[in-house]
Amino acid sequence: MKLLFLLIEMWMILEVIVKNTEAEEQEKNQKEKNVTKQLSVKDRKLLSQVLERKKQLKSVTSKENGLVNRKTQRRRKRKRTQNPYMLRRNVSSLRRQAKKNQTEEGNHLFELGTKMLNQSKSQKQKQEAYLLFAKAADKGNLNAMEKMADAMLFGDLHTQNISAAINLYESLAKEGSHTAQNALGFLSSYGIGMEYNQAKALVYYTFGSAGGSMMSQMILGYRYLSGINVLQNCEVALVHYKNVANYIADKLEKNEGVPVEKVSLGQLHLIGRKGLEQDYYKALYYFLKAAKAGSANAMAFLGKMYLEGNPAAPQNNVTAFKYFSMAANKGNAIGLHGLGLIYFHGKGVPVNYAEALKFFQKAAEKGWPNAQFQLGFMYYSGSGVWKDYKLAFKYFYLASQSGQPLAIYYLAEMYATGTGVLRSCRTAVELYKGVCELGCWAEKFLTAYFAYKDGDINSSLVQYALLAEMGYEVAQSNSAFILESKKATILEKEKMYPMALLLWHRAAIQGNAFARIKIGDYHYYGYGTKKDYQTAVTHYSIAVDKYHNAQAMFNLAYMYEHGLGISKDIHLARRLYDLAAETSPDAHIPVFLALLKLETVHLIKDIVYFKFNVRWKWLKLDNTLGSYWDIFMIIVIIIMLLLLLRNRPA
Repeated sequence: MKLLFLLIEMWMILEVIVKNTEAEEQEKNQKEKNVTKQLSVKDRKLLSQVLERKKQLKSVTSKENGLVNRKTQRRRKRKRTQNPYMLRRNVSSLRRQAKKNQTEEGNHLFELGTKMLNQSKSQKQKQEAYLLFAKAADKGNLNAMEKMADAMLFGDLHTQNISAAINLYESLAKEGSHTAQNALGFLSSYGIGMEYNQAKALVYYTFGSAGGSMMSQMILGYRYLSGINVLQNCEVALVHYKNVANYIADKLEKNEGVPVEKVSLGQLHLIGRKGLEQDYYKALYYFLKAAKAGSANAMAFLGKMYLEGNPAAPQNNVTAFKYFSMAANKGNAIGLHGLGLIYFHGKGVPVNYAEALKFFQKAAEKGWPNAQFQLGFMYYSGSGVWKDYKLAFKYFYLASQSGQPLAIYYLAEMYATGTGVLRSCRTAVELYKGVCELGCWAEKFLTAYFAYKDGDINSSLVQYALLAEMGYEVAQSNSAFILESKKATILEKEKMYPMALLLWHRAAIQGNAFARIKIGDYHYYGYGTKKDYQTAVTHYSIAVDKYHNAQAMFNLAYMYEHGLGISKDIHLARRLYDLAAETSPDAHIPVFLALLKLETVHLIKDIVYFKFNVRWKWLKLDNTLGSYWDIFMIIVIIIMLLLLLRNRPA
């Protein structure tokens, strides 16, 4: 389009130039005529001779020009045969240049949009960021198109539009977008806006994984670990989870620092949590204020800020060392660990592993998990010490108990390779899985929660369902809960209970006791499946034996009381009711009412049985002992009493 405008503009300029030239020529001729009229006869004769000679010269020149023109024409004729190729080459070059310019402009717009989105503090800024993404997408930027498709799928910007998102994802998938392939796999696996097709979902995930999608790799890892629509294979799951864990660990190592344990106002501003935006200037202000008041933690965090560097506190090793030293002198574990990092990495001082080891040991003795990890890493890698895998395992394990992610990662490495421990694929996969779940995609838990609180059930469900597909047990439970409430509208009503049952089952396998009880309930009531009391009993029993869950005890007691799916056993029912009351104080009232009902019913049955039994016995005694059998029994009782009185000791 720009080229067209340029051509039109050039054409207009040329037209103006031509008109001006013609006007100048006419003006010149007119001047010559005027001069001729004013000359004398002699001058006119002389002028006529000059003009005649000029004509002769012009004719000679025209002949020469004719020869030149013929040569030029021959040259042009030769060029004409070459022109089509040259023209095509020039057009191709122009197209390439235009495409390059468009690509560069699209990339620039996408970068601006990403920066604005990351720094956005209001919905308006967010909308402006997506406007830039839309412009970048219009320039053919695939990353911007992916952003727009995600926004439509998750309802990030305006109303959720799943059909439009699918159309865009399908176009992107043809271009090789692994993000689009992962999204289409997810939608196919749930039947959201697409046909429910697990085989197709697996194909999409496989292509997404091959293209570099971390989400697809994580989903495939979970599927091979659990045997979901594929043969269970721990080694294949290990490969997928390891790839994602390597990516996460690399991110963590590049941003190595002091994790937040005790939350303060300064820390909240530093990392941006609990509704507060990340603000380095406010964080610095509150840390300085607390440090002046003598807070060792504040001193340590000031050291962290200057060690890592940010807009409010530019990177300064000397200042970082000063604040870490102040905190360490007060016996602060974070300050000791900070000094260890400075000596370990040689930040402003020569690398000194001996000093680093000393400070890490002091911080580790105080229970600081990052220091425990650093000790483990030194023994694992042989940094300044002899390699010792047993000590490395010890410190990695200690740090992992506090949730230190890199410690968990290196433990997984040790179990995966059999370094210092007996190789265990299952243990390695579980540890890698824990690291993978720290990825940036976990932020969707927060957006899904707020979407649910705001009444946007469909958006919340899509986000929880994606996390559930990636193997997050909490997301599986949340998705199942939303589905069984039947508030969502993106799935048909008849599909909600079966899908919820599937998700409860996946959560139960990962150790969720409540999910195990839910499976029992679904089989008891016939939600999403046929009524099956025996299967319900099986799941309630697992919840009782494995998790000692009071609700499961109560449910199982009820089934024993009524003989549902299992042999009737009143005594075992009573015992389970009592156990439920002992296990949970919340069960006291339900258990009391259940036992009251049980004993009342049992008493009524006993009374009815007693009356029938007594009458039957009377009939039998009349036939055997005659009509005076009761007198005979009274005499026997009196004799027994007399014998007891006689033999009573004095």
